[in-house]
Amino acid sequence: MDNIGSLLRQTRESSGVSIKEASTDLSIDENYLLNIEEGKIGCFKDIFALKDYLTNYAKYLGIDSDKLIDEFNEYMFEYTSKIPVKEIEKKAQAEAKEESGKVASPYTRKSRKYSRNYYLTIYLVIIALVILAIIWSIKQITIDNSVTKEISYIKYTR
Repeated sequence: MDNIGSLLRQTRESSGVSIKEASTDLSIDENYLLNIEEGKIGCFKDIFALKDYLTNYAKYLGIDSDKLIDEFNEYMFEYTSKIPVKEIEKKAQAEAKEESGKVASPYTRKSRKYSRNYYLTIYLVIIALVILAIIWSIKQITIDNSVTKEISYIKYTR
């Protein structure tokens, strides 16, 4: 990241543009531009905003922004790929322990899964309702084991 920052600084200084002038022209805070030139990416919370700043700053200075972003992506890949797997596993285990605590916000707590009995009860209620609907519809069609007049009228007219 230092290479990218120094390239941006050298290009800006050689073109005679002050950091304040660049900040005003780009509508980017001076501190952000200084941090970019010094290679301090830890100051940025959002990596996508940083990429956007880099792209705009490079275009402003006349540098090929695509090559600059490619170099930045390579740097980020190298930086993140150096994190040991054991460290990632430890962090995942620590997060799992935090989630297993009894006190949790309803907004961050994972949804609770229902037991088999709950689903079995729901299925039985649905089946019972279907059976009742079938019995009711049969009773509506037949009265005392004979077909109603409307149905027999339709049947004999054909």
